[in-house]
Amino acid sequence: MKNKTNFPPQEGEARPSRCPDNSAFKQQKLPAWKPQLTIASVLSSFFLIGAFCLSVGICLILSANSVREIQIDYSDKCSDCSKLRENTSNWNKECHCSVNFTLKEDISDDVFMYYGLHNFYQNHRRYVISRSDAQLLGRNVNIKNSYCAPFTTYRNGTPMAPCGAIANSMFNDTIDLFYNLNSSTIQVPLLKTGNSWWTDKNVKFRNPQSNNLSSAFAGTARPPYWQKPVYMLDEEDERNNGYINDDFIIWMRVSAFATFRNLYRRVRRIRQFANGLPAGNYTFRISYNFPVTKFKGRKYVILSTVVWSGGSNPFLGIAYVVAGTAATLTGFVITAIHLKLRKKKTYFQK
Repeated sequence: MKNKTNFPPQEGEARPSRCPDNSAFKQQKLPAWKPQLTIASVLSSFFLIGAFCLSVGICLILSANSVREIQIDYSDKCSDCSKLRENTSNWNKECHCSVNFTLKEDISDDVFMYYGLHNFYQNHRRYVISRSDAQLLGRNVNIKNSYCAPFTTYRNGTPMAPCGAIANSMFNDTIDLFYNLNSSTIQVPLLKTGNSWWTDKNVKFRNPQSNNLSSAFAGTARPPYWQKPVYMLDEEDERNNGYINDDFIIWMRVSAFATFRNLYRRVRRIRQFANGLPAGNYTFRISYNFPVTKFKGRKYVILSTVVWSGGSNPFLGIAYVVAGTAATLTGFVITAIHLKLRKKKTYFQK
């Protein structure tokens, strides 16, 4: 190795300067504004923030309370089907149950149908990452190298489409709504498409390129807990099949909490239901496929409207009210401390 020696500069040579450039930025001479905090500005800020948060929070809570909603737990009412589904050997046997309920008042405007699950944890790390985003984009990938294990391939080597624990545990109950008018029964028309986000259906999920879906998924098999292959999820609408099926897309959006609801259908506003759901007697007819007893879960059907602030969740409004209350109380505390100190200062000056 060559030794590098730093020789001192010879006499007459200029030493390189280590001083920063004489500019406003490097010499820290840029104009700056430093707020002068006074008691008036501080108190006005706290009270204005408190008033703003309280007003917004109250508006959000009132808006959430104006949502019309009915929730029905059908876990116990379909107990016979639940016992049948707990035995995995009965996976191919159909089981139906009915749940009757009454609407005392009309539910106007758009009505949304949700399914709800209780005590179903989707936030476990291994569950959340158990998917192949490349496969869901319609690409030909080797899922053995993905995080889908153990739901990747069958023993004979046939790959699963879609792979992963999230897809395998997809909610697959079929729920129909009927309106009992006098002696006749009218099926409420429900929309099964248009329920997912545009970005999901056009960006995150794509079907493989092929002339038809059955050939596109040739050489693959359905997940173990599914009753149909992915290209037959919707036998009535070919455009709602494969990875761009609305029910599948919504299920793949995992929840952070153990109790959650997912959008299932929307009431189509035609004929007797042009203005929503009229008051009267209704029946849910359920094809029971999704077992919940083993993990002590519950299943619900929810009919709900929406308002400008969203659904019936008052959490955001409560958070604003708490923040506004805290800011207002802080303002009063600072005011009391200021008056006490000013009174003491005046006393000593006398």
